[in-house]
Amino acid sequence: MCREYKNKMGTYLITGANRGIGLEYCRQLKQRGDHVIAVCREVSQELKALEVSIESDIDITSDTDVKQLTKKLDGQKLDVLINNAAIVERFSLESLNINSIRKQFEVNAIAPLRLTRALLPNLSSGSKVIIMTSRMASIEDNTSGGCYGYRMSKVALSMAGKSLSIDLKSKNIAVAILHPGLVQTRMTNFTPNGITPEQSVKGLIARIDELNLENTGTFWHSNGEVLPW
Repeated sequence: MCREYKNKMGTYLITGANRGIGLEYCRQLKQRGDHVIAVCREVSQELKALEVSIESDIDITSDTDVKQLTKKLDGQKLDVLINNAAIVERFSLESLNINSIRKQFEVNAIAPLRLTRALLPNLSSGSKVIIMTSRMASIEDNTSGGCYGYRMSKVALSMAGKSLSIDLKSKNIAVAILHPGLVQTRMTNFTPNGITPEQSVKGLIARIDELNLENTGTFWHSNGEVLPW
């Protein structure tokens, strides 16, 4: 049965919404009056406190779970789909773990494409698709090596985003490929060299707001810098 979601300024669906950048997306979008649908595997207390619409127990690597989500969202228009969920597992060349690389491809590259395809009926002219990738996916910018699974999976994700920008243009759906910056989250072990999630998401939302068919398919830093492939 379709759940009724009340449209406000816009309706945003965000994956990986229970912590880090995803949680901050939910917080800032809710604060400015947008309607937020937060998708996650497990609900955090921080997410509950935001009082947004939550779809939990959803593993986006699972065809069954994605079908379950699409049934719940049947008929619900999405203005912006933010593919944020991701994992990182770090192994050196000497300790290379092939199963870990496969897992990161499943979560970071394949799952966002699967979900975007499944939610196409919920997108319409003027909708936007956001691909949360990483500067670590830049081949030209790679000067430190390592992180094979993460780098490779994010390159694949960026390519998926670029193809989506071409395939969806005729439907008047724009696609942004975004790098959040080096952010102080659990994924980066809360690096003191990074920016806060609040700073990152403020920039990311600005990039989303300015996204259109003329700049669709662009690989952006959250600060507005266009990044090299």
